[in-house]
Amino acid sequence: MATVTTFGVIGAGQMGAGIAQVAAASGIQVILQDISQEFVDRGMATIARNLQRGVDKGKMAEEEKQAILARVKPVTEISAMRDADFVVEAASENEEIKFKIFAQLDELCPPHAILSSNTSSIPIGRIAARTRRPEKVIGMHFMNPVPVMKLVEVIRALPTSEETFRTTVALAEKMGKTPAVASDFPGFIANRILLPMINEAIFCLYQGVGDKESIDTVMQLGMNHPMGPLALADLIGLDTCLAILETLHRGLGDPKYRPCPLLRQYVESGWLGRKTGRGFYSY
Repeated sequence: MATVTTFGVIGAGQMGAGIAQVAAASGIQVILQDISQEFVDRGMATIARNLQRGVDKGKMAEEEKQAILARVKPVTEISAMRDADFVVEAASENEEIKFKIFAQLDELCPPHAILSSNTSSIPIGRIAARTRRPEKVIGMHFMNPVPVMKLVEVIRALPTSEETFRTTVALAEKMGKTPAVASDFPGFIANRILLPMINEAIFCLYQGVGDKESIDTVMQLGMNHPMGPLALADLIGLDTCLAILETLHRGLGDPKYRPCPLLRQYVESGWLGRKTGRGFYSY
């Protein structure tokens, strides 16, 4: 099993910042990269804010917060990944962007480095095929918000080696997460189950079966979900929900994954949920 001392994260958004935080909190040196200084600064501010909450609640000392922040090195150049033993890509849920990043990482990273993707739906085998080290490519799908949620889906592609798999599982456990192993099908386990439920909730709204409050209340109080599916879609991002459904629909060829026309309409209107201040709800 390989030793991971330096951990790279591509993308300093909500997911990337969260992944960098839990890695640094587990004692690993982290390189956090994004394409602009503004994005990297925003990611570092998110980490600092999350850690400050722990300090305010008395769960963490100020010194510990500072030590965790000191373990995260913010950069804008992807070439910094030359020093990484293990990289997680947490860029947009877009195939072409991911393919380009993996081709770059394959060129830059040392031969022993494992390259993983936090993709929520794109088959890992397709990503691995863009590299010359497919045996060292794996899916490491964290849940949002990363510092709070315990699950990491570990997705083995056909070429993923046993050593890569064991190293990834051990790393997830070191970060305080519970790994669940999924086969390399579109959407894996989490989104294969979750997104059709969200899509069905949107169809219920679209067809007038209930208003948004009623739909969410039924799932919260009737099914004991902590959050209704429409509010959850707003949290995930409606553009991300649409991208995952399109991957499921295209990859599995089953009409049951067809995205609801209302979801497409919202995304085309720029109503993407919390991040734009308007989705099914206003923020």
